[in-house]
Amino acid sequence: MSNKINSIQVLGSGCPSCKRLFNLTQTALNQLNIEVGAEYISDIRKIIELGLMSSPVLIINNKVVLMGQLPNLEQIKTIISSYKQDSASPVRDTHTQINKC
Repeated sequence: MSNKINSIQVLGSGCPSCKRLFNLTQTALNQLNIEVGAEYISDIRKIIELGLMSSPVLIINNKVVLMGQLPNLEQIKTIISSYKQDSASPVRDTHTQINKC
């Protein structure tokens, strides 16, 4: 499995904490020289469809790496960096959740 980050998404309701996670994630990506842009998704149906019950949510390569927390910039950089180094980290694959009721 490749350790390359192909996609980063922040899911949230549009609240200040969710927007802050998105902004911090973008800053972390810039500081880490990662050229993948973060996408902000505020579609509640999508969040529910994925079975996610708390926000904000940070998803890297379709895997939930953070849910229901607002870490600081250094913590986000650590999450992203550790994901790059160990793509087999214990995270949740969002594709397996899409069709569950």
